[in-house]
Amino acid sequence: ESKWQERWQDSYQFAPESQAEKYYVLEMFPYPSGNIHVGHLRNYTIGDVVARMKASQHYNLLHPMGWDSFGLPAENAAIEQNTHPKIWTEQNIAKMREQLKKIGLAYDWRQEIATHTPEYYKHEQKFFLDFLAKNIAYQKETYVNWDPVDNTVLANEQVIDGRGWRSGALIERKKLKGWFLKVSDYADELLKDLDSLENWPNSVVAMQKKWLGKSSGALLNLSLVGTNHKLAIYTTRPETIFGASFCAISPQHSLSIELAENNQELKNFIAEQSRLAATQEAIDKAEKIGFATDIKVKHPFIKDKLLPLYVANFVLLDYGTGAVFACPAHDQRDFDFAKKYNLPITQVVAKTSKLEELKEAYLEDGKLVNSDFLNGLGIKEAKEKIIAKIKELNIGSEKVNFKIRDWGISRQRYWGCPIPIIHCADCGVVPVPEKDLPVELPNDKLDFSQTGNPLDLHESWKYCKCPKCNKDALRETDTFDTFFESSWYFFRFLDAANNKNGFDIAKANKFLPVDKYIGGIEHAILHLLYARFFTKALRDCYNTQINEPFKSVLTQGMVTHMSYKDMQGNWVDISKVKKQDGAFINIDNGQKVTAQRVEKMSKSKKNGLSPIKIIENYGADTVRLFMLSDSPPEKDLEWSDAGLEGAFKYLNKIWRLIINIAEQNKFKGQKFRVSEHDYNIKQNDLLIFINQTIEAVTNLNENFHFNKSVAKIRELSNYLLNFKPASELDFKLYYFGFEIYALLFFPIAPHFSAEIFAKLTDNSQDISKVKWPVADAKYLTDNKVVIAVQINGKLKATFSAEYNISKEQQEKLALNHVDIAKRLEGKELKKIIVIPAKIVNIVVV
Repeated sequence: ESKWQERWQDSYQFAPESQAEKYYVLEMFPYPSGNIHVGHLRNYTIGDVVARMKASQHYNLLHPMGWDSFGLPAENAAIEQNTHPKIWTEQNIAKMREQLKKIGLAYDWRQEIATHTPEYYKHEQKFFLDFLAKNIAYQKETYVNWDPVDNTVLANEQVIDGRGWRSGALIERKKLKGWFLKVSDYADELLKDLDSLENWPNSVVAMQKKWLGKSSGALLNLSLVGTNHKLAIYTTRPETIFGASFCAISPQHSLSIELAENNQELKNFIAEQSRLAATQEAIDKAEKIGFATDIKVKHPFIKDKLLPLYVANFVLLDYGTGAVFACPAHDQRDFDFAKKYNLPITQVVAKTSKLEELKEAYLEDGKLVNSDFLNGLGIKEAKEKIIAKIKELNIGSEKVNFKIRDWGISRQRYWGCPIPIIHCADCGVVPVPEKDLPVELPNDKLDFSQTGNPLDLHESWKYCKCPKCNKDALRETDTFDTFFESSWYFFRFLDAANNKNGFDIAKANKFLPVDKYIGGIEHAILHLLYARFFTKALRDCYNTQINEPFKSVLTQGMVTHMSYKDMQGNWVDISKVKKQDGAFINIDNGQKVTAQRVEKMSKSKKNGLSPIKIIENYGADTVRLFMLSDSPPEKDLEWSDAGLEGAFKYLNKIWRLIINIAEQNKFKGQKFRVSEHDYNIKQNDLLIFINQTIEAVTNLNENFHFNKSVAKIRELSNYLLNFKPASELDFKLYYFGFEIYALLFFPIAPHFSAEIFAKLTDNSQDISKVKWPVADAKYLTDNKVVIAVQINGKLKATFSAEYNISKEQQEKLALNHVDIAKRLEGKELKKIIVIPAKIVNIVVV
């Protein structure tokens, strides 16, 4: 197979740009870690099938590849290996590019990009300056998520279970000045436009809706006893106001900070809570802790009722106003807090008038009770009435809120795109003039021995002149979050050699949105949400016609494998595990190992496989065939050596047959034409079956049902294997059937298909230049079905019959089939199982 792959590596047809309809296929944008893993292999194979089919259909195809090459791993590797991040990164890119080519992927390498190059990032520096001019970018001081291991800020989306998404370190809160993008200004549009994404997975849409977190409620301005100050509170449940038993503010709230000035105990409490990550997920899992202040809050509707005010760790500063009224009976966090501090719990929503002591917060529907003028109303009606009352009393207003916060894009590390800002003592914040872009990273005198950002220590780069007054000034030493780069790369692929602009607007309007985007579910919030925001921000800056980046999204499943541990509980590399006498042993030492569970391949569990080694042993097409045929692309794929062997045997069987046909066939290179024949070709079962297969495979590929597509193609090969040509016409049809088989199989097993097509046509045609077959409608309307005949569960023959054939007639035709009759000679029939219009399974002993 290596010879096939070498010969047909670059056989790929791109249609003329000026005429054909466009089609843009995009797979996940890889970080150049140095090695392609099996997950990459599956993802890229799926995209390659779509791209090759669209190229065969003569679309104006764009199927590019590039590298998301900035990021902390390169910088950490530089520290560990005493090298430069650029050297480490570019070595990895070269290695991975070579590996991708070994897989046999048909990329347009003319459009290759790498985000760490000045040719790429100078354009995003220009975007940032234009965002700044449009007030989409701004600077502020705020509390941020601080990763104490990577020594950098993380966005909320990059904090998973209270830990850094890369380092795994527990996240702390830290107050810093940084740069932000106004994602919140686009929150409503981001939410509404999800309804237009009909070809996105429901799970991804649901995750984005949850992260955007739209809620409607009320803004209340509550009076503080003994002062003229008001406490602004946002609540999604204003109808529960009569169940309020305390109020709480965030540790970072301005009132908390003010109170702590004269209270060391409160100051210590705030400092302790500031070490915790401030994502909702992390807070929900943490113990609910509060600090009681001396301040009391006047209840807005119950005369003389005062609510104690706490500084509480479960209140987020950047959600709502950073202050809440708490109704413990109907919010679990409030309930836990009230139990801990022995605060009243008053139920105000119930299904019946008979109330019992609550064991947990009541979150179900019901009618209002213990609520004065709201009693007896349903939740919806009570909410409307209380909001009207709040407005009437001029103590608040109706308000819609979003959970999504503005995107903090400042990172305190070297290996990222420099933020094009200069800080001048006289002029303040000064954008770098466009003529001075790109602001490039320094490559010399870098000190990675200390923690933090090497740019802060690089004096010859850090110190500069102010472009306004020419006085001494300082460069911004923060760099962009690497999600900045991956939020617009699909624009750059359209025009990768454009030195003047990041992209050509006319090309963007033509090729975007991306027709097929393929990536893991882990991108559902981070990458896909930022890419959607960026697309809208670029639209508003440059007047493009693009509202959404990706028309259709497929989240492919993971590749899984059994994992193993030795007797000491250590993970054992699966390449060292062998089954012997019914047990698993480590071949290095002969000791027994125990199977754990089938799970995602990972380095930590040592259950990963090298796709390059597998390809060297079996060939790229064998691996592609197995990965595409074993399960639907959106489902997890359990790696199976038996499945790989099965795919290998199948290709070899077809190869031997084609060699035999090519050597014997006197019609080599001739094209079959219906008009050549003088009798009713409509009756020819093979021609009907060929056209039905073309129609089915085309539709299945369009809908990503590649496992079903492979099954249909194999049905065609089985039909051809059992077809016995009896005339010159039959032989031409037979030969034509194998040509169609090769064309349909080409996107799945391109090198194998190109080789057999060359054999069939005597090298007179290049398969990549032959247009995708289109079924002839005349041969799709028959009333026939193909029935498989099995002996002891193994396929031995097929035949066609009317779709409404009786079970008795189906059984009779199967037993009388010439190939089956021969195989049954001398055998005892034990049982015959008939599945109408599908299968006859003959069991013999």
